[in-house]
Amino acid sequence: MIFLRQVFESLVFAYQALRSNLLRTTLSLLGVSVGIFAIVAVFTAVDSLKGKIRNEIDSFAGSGVMYVGKWPWVMANNYPWWKYLNRPEMKYTEYRYLKENLKTAQAVAVIDGGRNASISRGSNSIDANLTGASYEYNQITSTPIADGRYFLPIESDNGIYVCIIGAKVAEALIDGKSAVGEIIKINGIKFSVIGVIEKKGNDMLSFGGTPDEKVIIPYTTFSAIFQKDKPAPDIAIKAFDSDIGQVELEGEVTGMMRSLRSIKPKQEDSFTVNRLDGLNQFFDGIFAALNIAGALIAGFSLLVGGFGIANIMFVSVKERTNIIGIQKSLGAKNYFILFQFLFEAVFLSLIGGLVGIGLVVGITYIPQDALPLTLTAGNIFTGLLISSFIGILSGIIPAWVAAKMDPVIAIRSK
Repeated sequence: MIFLRQVFESLVFAYQALRSNLLRTTLSLLGVSVGIFAIVAVFTAVDSLKGKIRNEIDSFAGSGVMYVGKWPWVMANNYPWWKYLNRPEMKYTEYRYLKENLKTAQAVAVIDGGRNASISRGSNSIDANLTGASYEYNQITSTPIADGRYFLPIESDNGIYVCIIGAKVAEALIDGKSAVGEIIKINGIKFSVIGVIEKKGNDMLSFGGTPDEKVIIPYTTFSAIFQKDKPAPDIAIKAFDSDIGQVELEGEVTGMMRSLRSIKPKQEDSFTVNRLDGLNQFFDGIFAALNIAGALIAGFSLLVGGFGIANIMFVSVKERTNIIGIQKSLGAKNYFILFQFLFEAVFLSLIGGLVGIGLVVGITYIPQDALPLTLTAGNIFTGLLISSFIGILSGIIPAWVAAKMDPVIAIRSK
């Protein structure tokens, strides 16, 4: 109890010392405030960017979805494209086979896109991204319909000339009224609009074009008209939610594809099963590098702030040398003196950290359409932890010097 009471008294002494020198206190914490603001702002921006990119990847590719195709999604400088160039393209018959025989798949769709097309109605026209997809496409990715409906299975299987258009396409062609039921032309060929995709706004990644600038038609129609010479689709397969389900599904897909293409046991696969793990790992590496770069930049500010606090603490020890001598002559223990100055340094640093975090909180309230910032409890805790560490590091030597003073010499110092 005596120890705890002395620790509490040390806290009180530290608080009183800070109050009695408000100007010096304010100037001391500025460096720490700037450093903590910088590092917490970087962490917040990177976390927000990470969340947005992952949401857009899930929106584009679907959560728990794997893609069977000719080309692997490998993010590397030495991508061996020549190795995959002569692989056969995926076939519609392979999609039908997997759809009818896979036992661990929740949904199987065939998709082909990335083709620019001229979309027109009367004198209005716009260039859009044309995608051919089977009926199950809306089970693979998020395709919310704001007006109208999605494909029917009979339309998907029989190459009917119907389409679903993005919100921006609808505004450009048929402004001011419902587009459902209207006839538009895709590269001069007439299609009936059966649905309009809910407006989303610009994506940061824009995989395959933003949803607002997309036109989706049945895959059978797409392959017959726009890629009848050499169709090159991907087969998208949605797994059940668990990671174990995805692993089992990948093994089942690989086995069926090797059997379907008569690949011998020692031969390499002539296809690739792409999962989002590799894409997420690629971006995770970028985010880690950004965090390290931001921490290094902010570290210089924290270094300056730490030296500033240490300098002020040495000045404080010099000014209070006589008081230290009196306290020690009255029986104050070394740790009592040490805690006074150490707590003062930590208080300075923590106040500076809180100011820096407060600035980041203010930034998060600024409206941002491109990248809304969200300050997490983890980043707040990180900022306070770094502040405390800087305070301890900056104050430990001055506090140790004060604690080791000879009381007689200290009293005579004034």
